[in-house]
Amino acid sequence: MTASPLFILGTERSGSNLLRVILGSHPSIVIPHPPHVMKYFTPLAAKYGDLSDPARLRRLIEDVRLLVCAHIQPWPWVPEVAEIIERVGRRPGPGGPPDLFSVYAAFHDAVRDHEHKRRWGCKSTFMIAHGERIVAEWPDAKLLWLYRDPRDVAASSRESVFSAFHPANTAALWKEQQDQGLALERAGVPLLRVKYESLIGDAAGEVRRICDYLGEDFHPPMLEFFKGAEARKSASLSESWKNTAAPIRTEGLERWRGDLSTPEVLALESIAGSTMEALGYTPVNTAEARAAFHPGPVQRAGWWIEDEAAWLKVEARSFRRDKNFWKRWSRSVLLTRIRSRLVLGV
Repeated sequence: MTASPLFILGTERSGSNLLRVILGSHPSIVIPHPPHVMKYFTPLAAKYGDLSDPARLRRLIEDVRLLVCAHIQPWPWVPEVAEIIERVGRRPGPGGPPDLFSVYAAFHDAVRDHEHKRRWGCKSTFMIAHGERIVAEWPDAKLLWLYRDPRDVAASSRESVFSAFHPANTAALWKEQQDQGLALERAGVPLLRVKYESLIGDAAGEVRRICDYLGEDFHPPMLEFFKGAEARKSASLSESWKNTAAPIRTEGLERWRGDLSTPEVLALESIAGSTMEALGYTPVNTAEARAAFHPGPVQRAGWWIEDEAAWLKVEARSFRRDKNFWKRWSRSVLLTRIRSRLVLGV
């Protein structure tokens, strides 16, 4: 018997890949690494036209499948187009014609059945923007809102090819996504808050609490996730994911105190301070100091230059060390080709 899906929502560099491999170690759950279908295709979906037209639906499914096949952490198995068409045609939902969300869900349904699991999960943190649609599709869906001190997110992001680099840019995205989480709570969408610091500090307790929320039995081997093939595969592909193949460590807590400068902390807290306080994080700068901080055009230009320089540095390191470097760039080329074709109408 299948169970409702689970979603790990929040912001990149908040431990979402860690939580993915922990929960993916459960014998009833499969959580493939996310190709971020909704993130990349939502801005394009309208250009496919009326998906009640079988030819248009097929075109979208073909393009989504290309993205999944080009993913930077390849899925061990990808369903064929015909299977997704069939699944979209018969899957339950809130009604209406097929849409991008139906296609996205059908891929996960297929993987769940292929792996003989009871439940599938999605680690695309960007799905926090689709919380209301998730519960419209699955009223009993399990939503895990994972969040982390944005100052530590910023310190970690500087080393990742998947994130913004300057703390001010990280703060803007973190605030936007956490504010979406708070808005979902106010709207009555059932979320389970998972604080990264609590997950790191008491992994056994937090994983048991999550399993209770999911209605799944706790399995002690989940805490030895780093020994599994999925964790080792993830760590081998990108330096950004290297910690998935290691036991949980607490060294990353409050790393911002050594990694961020005083002006960077002020810039970050001036942007995200109120949301930090709403989630239990205490800014080091006063409310008055944060309110008085108004970066001018020159300072913002400096941030942009720093961001571009950091991007070049991280890309160079990725070229030397990451096995999926060319796959990541191939994915970018693929998405550019899809966008261009849709814009030109060919």
